[in-house]
Amino acid sequence: MELKITTPKNFSFRRTVASHGWYGLLPFALDADKWQLTRVIDVGKKPPVTIVLTERKNHVHIDTSRPLNKSEADIVLRDARHILRLDDDLQSFYLATENDPEFGWISEQGAGRLLRSPTVFEDLVKMICTTNCSWALTEKMVTGMVENLGRETNDGRRSFPNAETLAAMPAKFFVDEVRAGYRAPYLKELADRVASGELDVEQWLKSDLPTSELVKQIKGVKGVGNYAAENLLKLLGRYDGLALDSWTRSKFFKVRNNGRKANDKKIARYYARFNEWRGLALWCDVTRDWL
Repeated sequence: MELKITTPKNFSFRRTVASHGWYGLLPFALDADKWQLTRVIDVGKKPPVTIVLTERKNHVHIDTSRPLNKSEADIVLRDARHILRLDDDLQSFYLATENDPEFGWISEQGAGRLLRSPTVFEDLVKMICTTNCSWALTEKMVTGMVENLGRETNDGRRSFPNAETLAAMPAKFFVDEVRAGYRAPYLKELADRVASGELDVEQWLKSDLPTSELVKQIKGVKGVGNYAAENLLKLLGRYDGLALDSWTRSKFFKVRNNGRKANDKKIARYYARFNEWRGLALWCDVTRDWL
């Protein structure tokens, strides 16, 4: 089955897909030769569906692994829009950067949309899996959850398990099968809280709270510190935080400080002119050479 979504004029499929490492974590998969992004989507009680996203002139083309009814097609279209950030309004960001000689490329290339998962829960779980470890270990943890607990599609792929599925597993599963280490009790507790209804992470997308208050809520999840919270904020559409870690610091030293170390205050001052967009400006700056 084929579907399509019209894209904004300033949309770049490649810059969005390769905006950060989510494209390499299941149930995403990227064919970088063909520039096709594969994703498994849950569509309700029926088995999930695999979709393949490719860029066409003025639209994103979606191939599905099986025929869909109308409600399933609506879910696929909704999730594809969400994943690719097609409804994000970045005009203010482009106005803030386009006249700066070092940052004008952002609007020219349609950068700034950061790939995300269909749910905040999945993004939060994955964010916890990026803390204090190598990317290879992040991949291993996410793969462990998807391959062990994901629902199977008609083409043999698996979806990301929901909170109820993860909550049904004992803490030992997160240690032995996910290899989550010290994160194991955090992942178990998060799944329990979301599955029970105690914590509604999806409402963070539309929260009216000031960013500082929302950060407090996010950091109320065990295992989430400043780095994970500020990175999650970017996937919620808030870019106040810089989400500094060892990689972004070292890249700033190379790109903006002639290879010399600088403290976090200097990094913050450099991007302060972009105000509420400063975290996105930093991220675009340090990842410019990825494409």
